Amino acid sequence: MSQSSATPLLDTVDTPTDLRRLKPAQLRQLADELRADMLSAVGQTGGHLGSGLGVVELTVAIHYVFNTPDDRLIWDVGHQAYPHKILTGRRSRMTTLRQGGGLSGFTKRSESEYDPFGAAHSSTSISAALGFAVANKLSDRPGRGIAVIGDGAMSAGMAYEAMNNAEQAGNRLVVILNDNDMSIAPPVGGLSAYLAKLVSSRPFLSLREMARRFSRHLPEPLHKAARKTDEFARGMAMGGTLFEELGFYYVGPIDGHNLDQLIPILENVRDAEVGPCLVHVVTQKGKGYAPAEAAADKYHGVQKFDVITGQQVKAAPGAPAYQNVFGETLAKLADSDPTICAITAAMPSGTGVDKFAKAHPDRSFDVGIAEQHAVTFAAGLAAQGMRPFCAIYSTFLQRAYDQVVHDVAIQNLPVRFAIDRAGLVGADGATHAGSFDITYLASLPNMVVMAAADEAELVHMTYTAALHDSGPIAFRYPRGNGTGVALPDVPERLEIGKGRVVRHGSKVAILSLGTRLAEAMKAADQLEAKGLSTTVADLRFAKPLDTALIRQLMATHEVVLTVEEGSIGGLGAHVLTMASDEGLTDAGLKIRTLRLPDSFQDHDSPDKQYDAAGLNAPQIVDAVLKALRHNSAGVEEARA
Repeated sequence: MSQSSATPLLDTVDTPTDLRRLKPAQLRQLADELRADMLSAVGQTGGHLGSGLGVVELTVAIHYVFNTPDDRLIWDVGHQAYPHKILTGRRSRMTTLRQGGGLSGFTKRSESEYDPFGAAHSSTSISAALGFAVANKLSDRPGRGIAVIGDGAMSAGMAYEAMNNAEQAGNRLVVILNDNDMSIAPPVGGLSAYLAKLVSSRPFLSLREMARRFSRHLPEPLHKAARKTDEFARGMAMGGTLFEELGFYYVGPIDGHNLDQLIPILENVRDAEVGPCLVHVVTQKGKGYAPAEAAADKYHGVQKFDVITGQQVKAAPGAPAYQNVFGETLAKLADSDPTICAITAAMPSGTGVDKFAKAHPDRSFDVGIAEQHAVTFAAGLAAQGMRPFCAIYSTFLQRAYDQVVHDVAIQNLPVRFAIDRAGLVGADGATHAGSFDITYLASLPNMVVMAAADEAELVHMTYTAALHDSGPIAFRYPRGNGTGVALPDVPERLEIGKGRVVRHGSKVAILSLGTRLAEAMKAADQLEAKGLSTTVADLRFAKPLDTALIRQLMATHEVVLTVEEGSIGGLGAHVLTMASDEGLTDAGLKIRTLRLPDSFQDHDSPDKQYDAAGLNAPQIVDAVLKALRHNSAGVEEARA
């Protein structure tokens, strides 16, 4: 039965199997409907927008040409996979995107068989696709590994490490380079598309293979000359010399929005019997939506918005964002200190380094998605007398842990780590939660680890780090806005390893690290209402501990409770170790530790995530009452 142009084709497509029943002439209509459907969904939920709009046609073409899910499709980072989700049975759930219990904002194995590999950090796709391809080769199964990777993600060394080992996968590995910033390719046109189609075609591949076989029988000098002539000719026409040297058969660049080009070229690549292939497509972020095309960031990430006007729903003005407090403070400090530098790994606005860069462009370095390089680069700067601040999200710093250990901590170099997105992060979920940095940093000799309780404390800690020249120092702070406290006109240099008591009591002591301090104060109010006199201390430092303060509180209180926005092995473990080593628990002191659960928490609102983690005021109160064997009314519990 034929489909009229007015019929919503998207209503007939629930899976790629349905998509592959369409005629090529119908795909343009489908792509237009897919783009509109994605806009409608993200307008209601917010999320990543520009990158998904840019790959609509590419998504349609890949699922139309390749036999997904048997051919394993891996989207690098995964934030551009909203059109993919719509075409793979999840259209009805798109309005739950990034909401509690709803769809993830990234690809996720537990969500669909069409998500064979979870991704939310960049540059992993080629390695994973290579694994799928080689596994199928070894087990004699026909499926391919297909990686779609952006030009930004190609700045990370891991992508090239994978490509350097890809030859053994043969034609089972296809890498699609999505060049959406025009950072690699020149403008594409008819000639480029024609050449791409030509060199990916069977006649050309057969002719090339015949020439290759013939050249093998020539004397070695002529054989080398023939190979270089072939590579030179293709490199001049196509620009693929780098990828050819890595063992890939390069095709492109081609227009990633032109389905008449994409479909036949991908079909040629699918059917080609050559080694691993790299298809270079050029796309436009925000494609097809005028407000996104006109925006400087192409609407990379958005709040809920009006699809007609493009106007985003803005939160009411409030306290400044933590990353902006950091960036502005560092810029001011650098006005009088020419040794201060700032380094970020492709997250200048996310870390506040963009504020520093405006004031001190010659001392600001965005190294791309290269956290390992960022840390060792900072170590080199520190070794030469500069004062580098390495501003990286907690979850991204994990990618450079060996460099933190080997290049910074062992050499005791004064690199300053500004750790953004510490703690739970809401809609981005487990892949972006800064759960582990206290544990993985505080275990290192020579490392100082601080956590800001509010934005004023962040100012003090930035200043303290700038003046700390005796070794590495890290300070962590969360995503989002501060508490609204007044920022200090003059920053204070904190004494290393010294906390502060913000509320005095006599029976219960809550030792807080980081921004749970506000919840600790609420809990103290509730405990006081139950007749339990409560001290609240902001420890400020996870390492070194303020042992004098902790010792004094343990000696004068019946219950000591630690609270932190980090995993097991962090502050609580260090306090318990100290208490054990010094025999402080021998007199019946009750010590309890509250921390993030030993699990990966799914996306939700931050408040609900912290409720589930047991780190809000009611859970703090409950932990104290249980320790004291009191029920919620403060009455002694009858326990067996």
